[in-house]
Amino acid sequence: MSKQRIQEVIVVEGRYDKNILSQVVDATIVETGGFSVFNDREKLAFLRTLAQKRGIILLTDSDGAGFVIRNYLKGALPRDRVKQAYIPDIPGKERRKRKAGKEGKLGVEGMTPEILLEALRRSGATFDGETLSPPPAPITKADLLERGLIGPGSVTRRQALLRELSLPAHLTPNALLEALNILFTPDEFDTQFFSDNDQMKV
Repeated sequence: MSKQRIQEVIVVEGRYDKNILSQVVDATIVETGGFSVFNDREKLAFLRTLAQKRGIILLTDSDGAGFVIRNYLKGALPRDRVKQAYIPDIPGKERRKRKAGKEGKLGVEGMTPEILLEALRRSGATFDGETLSPPPAPITKADLLERGLIGPGSVTRRQALLRELSLPAHLTPNALLEALNILFTPDEFDTQFFSDNDQMKV
């Protein structure tokens, strides 16, 4: 299978993630070195330059540590030059490890090529040779509030939606909104997940 070329730079946590991803796509892949990126000013400056020139896709693990790194970089890099790729919560451990991580979830290195490609597509990655259609009108926070996905008593509904979409349970309401706008137009979202009287289908 020939690898698909992606224009943006993909940022992952470690070398095993990079090794797996480089077998799936033809792209520039940069490691954060885990939490060491917090104290590495040179790497951060390098990532800012890459973001301005090429755009960046953040692809971290779906556990708590992955989200700490993701959220740090989200705040440190120009927001309009960063896309978010999310892998689903899948229980298990990578083959090279003796035991599973603290939260018992597979990381980027444990994902299949199909899941990684799907995560990159959902993020809005620019695949060479594919034309981009203009973005649709966005889903808003008001839409989520109206459908009971944010606000009082919304946690259960939001968790059900995250499971249905194979998105990480750690996703904040803001990150969920970002993900929904990557995946759906407002009409598609309503049709798939809500009945005429705004009852959730999942």
